[in-house]
Amino acid sequence: MQLFRLLPLTLALGAALCAPAQAQSLLELVESARGYDSAWKSAQAQLDAAARRADQARAGLLPSAGLTAGVSRTSTELSRPAVTFNGTTQSVGVSASQPLYRPANRIALEQGQRGIEVAQAQLDAATQDLLVRVSQAYFDVLAAQDTLTFVQAQKAAVSEQLAAAKRNFEVGTSTVTDSREAQARFDLVTAQEIAADNDLRVKKLALDQVTGITGAKPQPLALPLPLPSVQPDNVATWVQTAQDQQPGVRQAALALEVARLETRKAETGHRPTIDLQASYGIQRTPDGTVSAPGVNNRTNNASVGVALNLPLFAGFAVQNRVKETLALEQKAEADLETARRNVAQATRSAFFGVQSGMGQVKALEAAEQSSQSALDANKLGYQVGVRINIDVLNAQSQLYQTKRDLAQARYNVLLGNLKLRQAAGTLTQDDMAAINALLVK
Repeated sequence: MQLFRLLPLTLALGAALCAPAQAQSLLELVESARGYDSAWKSAQAQLDAAARRADQARAGLLPSAGLTAGVSRTSTELSRPAVTFNGTTQSVGVSASQPLYRPANRIALEQGQRGIEVAQAQLDAATQDLLVRVSQAYFDVLAAQDTLTFVQAQKAAVSEQLAAAKRNFEVGTSTVTDSREAQARFDLVTAQEIAADNDLRVKKLALDQVTGITGAKPQPLALPLPLPSVQPDNVATWVQTAQDQQPGVRQAALALEVARLETRKAETGHRPTIDLQASYGIQRTPDGTVSAPGVNNRTNNASVGVALNLPLFAGFAVQNRVKETLALEQKAEADLETARRNVAQATRSAFFGVQSGMGQVKALEAAEQSSQSALDANKLGYQVGVRINIDVLNAQSQLYQTKRDLAQARYNVLLGNLKLRQAAGTLTQDDMAAINALLVK
């Protein structure tokens, strides 16, 4: 009799642990999301734009050349002596300039290179955020599936208990209270099943949205599950790594470097600029000139030299610009310190969250065994008349709630590991592959 009562739970759990047809692994959904997610594409485009912006800054140190050409028609009338002249002037010229000393342009190039590094840090942050978002949506679906499976298994067990209570009432071995208690619990579990089914639909839609795959079916975890431990098992090491590698800290550090370069560039406002300039031009007057009409004349002009430009006074604009950049430099220093503190706090919270989660998993595994034993004991006691129906119902509810909590705790530990690495700035595709190896093949 007890074997048949456990059969609905066994069948439900077996269905939950079997991978559905055409199920996708975590890595497959990550690759799909990488080509679909608009936030990641935006960061990638920002990196490309930063590289082109740096190339524009490099142009300030390279030579420039230009070509000019023109044709004009001139009509001239003189009263004394009476002369009327109509002539055409043709001209063409080429000029080139090579900066020799432009400190502001060189600093702008350094800022452009820092801009590439900032965009790369932003792309790294977007990549890690994408990995966490896909994993979160992936495990949310698995957790919702587990919840629905356990609720359906509990519903089957309560239905069986309700039928037993009704039979016992009909033969006079139990009171109507047993039937009503079982009916009330059955109605409650039915409502929970409806809510769990709706929650699963919502979680699936969220996974579809982040991956771009309609009807994505994530592969479940293989049980028993060996949860990965945190290495290194030292929160100070994780905090130090975060303060060195976390993309947000890197962006703040680069912003400080850019601010310092901006101060140096502002200080160049009093410095001279030196350019090497060269030009060559040809002017032709096929109709001659007023003084020599009818004479085809051609003039060639060539020049080469060095141009010096020394600012003397700009209405205190340079001095005030330097003061502004110094204030912005102080702001960047404060922002960097804020980023480091926030990252350190987030890393500590993530580290202790994973440690606590692993302890919770072990406790819930023990609680699952205890709850199963308690349910078996209450069923036996109900059969011999030392336990009432509500005791069995409560034991069933406790067992299934423990199973749901245990499944959720496992997912939380895996997600916590990923979020810890994200907080430290070290989350990579290899970390996703390690979790992917824990899935049902």
